[in-house]
Amino acid sequence: MEIYRKAGKVAIGSRLRAMAQTITTEATEIYALFDVDLAPKWFPVFYMLASHPEKTITELATEIGHSQPSVTKIIKEMTAAGLVKKNLKATDKRRNVVALTPKGRALHHQLQAQITAVDEALDDIILHATHNLWEALAEWEYLLEQKSLLHRVREIKKRRDSQNIQIVRYEPTYKAAFKALNEAWISTYFTMEEADYKALDHPERNILDKGGRIFVALDGPEPVGVCALLKMNESGTSYELAKMAVAPSARGKNIGWLLGQACIGEAKALGAEKIYLESNTVLKPAINLYTKLGFQKVTGHPSPYHRCNIQMELNLA
Repeated sequence: MEIYRKAGKVAIGSRLRAMAQTITTEATEIYALFDVDLAPKWFPVFYMLASHPEKTITELATEIGHSQPSVTKIIKEMTAAGLVKKNLKATDKRRNVVALTPKGRALHHQLQAQITAVDEALDDIILHATHNLWEALAEWEYLLEQKSLLHRVREIKKRRDSQNIQIVRYEPTYKAAFKALNEAWISTYFTMEEADYKALDHPERNILDKGGRIFVALDGPEPVGVCALLKMNESGTSYELAKMAVAPSARGKNIGWLLGQACIGEAKALGAEKIYLESNTVLKPAINLYTKLGFQKVTGHPSPYHRCNIQMELNLA
């Protein structure tokens, strides 16, 4: 259709639905041609029951990729048609074990001639087609199982959004943003502690003047994320990744990753051998980010924060 040519790949769902509708409509006529009293939408369930003595509703739903309510409705319709019966011998009646009736098995035998004819017709289409749709569908199903279309689009959106983010070094003009972003983030999950106020109220004295660094993520002129790198020893071999916070309105733009990469790059430039951090396991997205950045769980460091229940390190040496 012209609309799909103009819309392009973005209309894949609509195009597949249109093709599926065409095939389903013709399938109804093919069943009638072979005198088989079976609705096309019943076929996956019918086929599974023909291949097995009995199945539960849950098993059928899992194996054909339908929802349980959808399969329950199909079973109800097939039962009314006399093709399926519930197996009342099941120990647990809640399992809803079903099987084909003698009428259903007879219909399965009758269906064989139709199946052979449809196979032959599809082989003829494949023979004359440039691309084997059947094999392509299997390949697409596999690729979408590995990573869904939604997941792929999210990654692209995040990558594009992050292109507008600029990571800059701390300046006094960002002092209020450094405190506000961290205070809002900490207060959402925990309670501000003395060590927080010490670092946030006087970042120059307690972070920068001691050999640390602070990075700010800008979306245009607006600070939307911050992160600090604290010097942990005189030799400068160890630094701490701390005070990372991102504005709720800017989440999903890969800002945490960009800030983390900036800190890691700076630590390497400073000759650091490892970077340490403290967090809490309730912050699953943060822990996932740190793991993605290469941090691994460690223990044994004393912490000034009551909320800390996990410590991680990244070896740079």
